[in-house]
Amino acid sequence: MKANKNLLIIVFLLCLTACGIPKLSTKTENNFTPESYNGNLDTNNIATESWRLFIKDTILISLIDTALKNNQELNIFQQEINMSNYEIMSRKGEYLPNLNIGTGVGVEKVGRYTSQGANDANTDIAPGKETPEPLGDFMVGAYTSWEIDIWRKLRNSRDAQIERYLSTIEGKKFLVTNLVAEISTAYYELLAQDNQLALIQEYIQIQKSALNTVKLQKKAGEVTELAVKRFEGELYSTQSLEFEIRQSIFETENKINFLMGRFPQPIQRNPTSFNVPIPESINTGLPSQLLELRPDIRQAEFQLSASKLDVKVAKAKFYPSVSLNAGVGFQAFNPAYFIQSPESMIYGLAGELAAPLLNRKAIKAEYLGANASQVQAVYNYEQAILNGFIEVSNELNRIDNLQKSYELKNKEVLVLEESIGISNKLLLSAKADYMEVLFTQRDALSARLELVENKSLQFVSLINLYRSLGGGWK
Repeated sequence: MKANKNLLIIVFLLCLTACGIPKLSTKTENNFTPESYNGNLDTNNIATESWRLFIKDTILISLIDTALKNNQELNIFQQEINMSNYEIMSRKGEYLPNLNIGTGVGVEKVGRYTSQGANDANTDIAPGKETPEPLGDFMVGAYTSWEIDIWRKLRNSRDAQIERYLSTIEGKKFLVTNLVAEISTAYYELLAQDNQLALIQEYIQIQKSALNTVKLQKKAGEVTELAVKRFEGELYSTQSLEFEIRQSIFETENKINFLMGRFPQPIQRNPTSFNVPIPESINTGLPSQLLELRPDIRQAEFQLSASKLDVKVAKAKFYPSVSLNAGVGFQAFNPAYFIQSPESMIYGLAGELAAPLLNRKAIKAEYLGANASQVQAVYNYEQAILNGFIEVSNELNRIDNLQKSYELKNKEVLVLEESIGISNKLLLSAKADYMEVLFTQRDALSARLELVENKSLQFVSLINLYRSLGGGWK
């Protein structure tokens, strides 16, 4: 009757620990995902291509290859992956039995008139021999402990770490994608700066020629000293701009060197790559392909899966845990008696059933925190999807507008280049003021520099679109 009463008390306590678990909802509505990009239903997608096929410049491919080997940030992140993998190995070991082998040596002297001393004196420990004093204590054995994972607490913890490991893999892919895009962007910026430098040097020669013409006109009394000074000032301004461009080139080269993990040195480049036309049509695929191709979305998805498992792990801590402990070995006051079995043999087997009772607030707080982390992961996942779609939409719109702007800017350059020749002729025939020549040259240089900048932005937008669609990590 007493045993039944104790059993009822234990069952009551276990039920008490399992009840009262907060019921939380982690569902959120996802009603913003678009069905298509501007009505596009073509499954072809440039992001499915390897970056080696997307990038045509062999020099740029070589630069990216070097960066993928030597980039410090990428190498640092690789260690994050290694640590995550080792954590999986650690979590796997938690739900497997622990087996340990040990030995111990000791010596003990007890008082003769103690209960243990009296028992030792009256016990025939060593037949035919005097009982040694003090007594030695030698032990060798194996012991094991195992928590039976009946609520999948330990296995869910392992699975959550696996999801985080997969998340770090996607994180590395995302880093590779950004690295490829960043080096490519810097490379085309460098080509654009080379073209701008050539333009400035060309206009410096034009302005020098115009300055000589104005000096001759001054000697002939056709213009004043003011005209000469204005042309000289414009020449100095353009020459100053040349050194600004040279500094920009130097910094862009070092940006590429940094991404490649090497010290400053000149960057080899192929000037003809800047003259390659931008594709008229670009395959962007379906929005659903972003879920498969964009590493940051995949990373957020794995984080979400891990957070769901964390909630299950936290919930399982409300329930009782069951563990088994066992051991076997030999123990004697002299190692010579180890062979006298079963007298020197020791063994034991015990089972434990434990449930939280007084520390429920801490467990409840951990459970609530895991739920909040899961809700946060849901929002992060939705944000990653929304960000991906907006990036694609922005780049598609930017490419379209840049192309239209380039066509108009090119017409402006042609008109202004014609006006330079006209203004020079009018100046020689005294039909135009020298200020008109200055303004015409200045506007033509500015328009040509903007044309080069526009072409560079088109390349950059195409690279960003490729990255936004999920390309660059394969």
